Amino acid sequence: MDPQLIAVVAVILAAMAFDYTNGFHDAANAIATSVSTRALTPRVALAMAAVGNFVGAHLGTEVAKTVGDDLVSLPVGVPSLGVVFAGVLGAITWNLITWYFGLPSSSSHALFGGLVGATLLASFGGVQWGNIVTKVLVPMVVSPIVGLILGFIMMVAIMWIFRRGHPGKLNRGFRLAQTFSAAAMSVGHGMQDAAKTMGIVVLALYTGGYQSSATHIPEWVYWASATMLALGTYAGGWRIIRTLGRKIIDLGPAEGFAAETVASTVLFFNAQVLHAPISTTHTITSAIMGVGATKRLSAVRWNVAGNIVIAWITTFPAAALIACLIYVVVRPLF
Repeated sequence: MDPQLIAVVAVILAAMAFDYTNGFHDAANAIATSVSTRALTPRVALAMAAVGNFVGAHLGTEVAKTVGDDLVSLPVGVPSLGVVFAGVLGAITWNLITWYFGLPSSSSHALFGGLVGATLLASFGGVQWGNIVTKVLVPMVVSPIVGLILGFIMMVAIMWIFRRGHPGKLNRGFRLAQTFSAAAMSVGHGMQDAAKTMGIVVLALYTGGYQSSATHIPEWVYWASATMLALGTYAGGWRIIRTLGRKIIDLGPAEGFAAETVASTVLFFNAQVLHAPISTTHTITSAIMGVGATKRLSAVRWNVAGNIVIAWITTFPAAALIACLIYVVVRPLF
């Protein structure tokens, strides 16, 4: 069998494995608040999230093009496929480590870090640092800040508008509203995270010489990426769901609705307007913190939040380092 074909297939399978881990690792992004407020049962929430991810995948074309063409430049050939393979395995490894410890780190930044680390070590490719800064690092800093501020503002607005409402009726109303905000969050997650896997598959097809465009996405890539993400999401990531849904703050239906609405809005804006591949994890976690801070600052368990922030900061370099180690091992195979 053609060695180049084998290499392309290996990278695509690795990308699908990453997509699956992304699903169960980041399932909490879409459903943790709805489950913790009992707006949805866990399995119903997971099923809805899986469907939302599937739909969102078909709306994330521009994000996929950014991942596939704007972050690293690799020549066509089997050695380049070894770089992509190592980068994806580095991201998978970091996803599993943070999942084990229940830390909602960013699968996106793990993937970007893995690609950059392996590319730098290989030395025959190039990192597009301008795009890394503007499309990865700046959004990595800005999106949590925006989520935090908007979460706070949204919750203050809800508290003022419904200040004379009956608590029981309001809770029932916001539990119903969370069905829609959680669905929007799921679609936003699909637009961002399924799209990143699609970008990796396109990069593999291009560097493997199986298509001449670094941005064209075959229809089967949409379906494969969306399906694996949906399956992973339905498998559930209960360790991280518990962290987001219960350990940061005690969420009520109104807080859950506010956090999901803010996070999904930020995800939609970045995917459809800025075409920036941001972290769904950073966005929803910061929105939850912003919402919780409206009660009182002590309502947010800042020690848990601090551990999450440390995971955010270390994800990119840790995944890069792991990818470098993996590349040293797999380089002879490519």
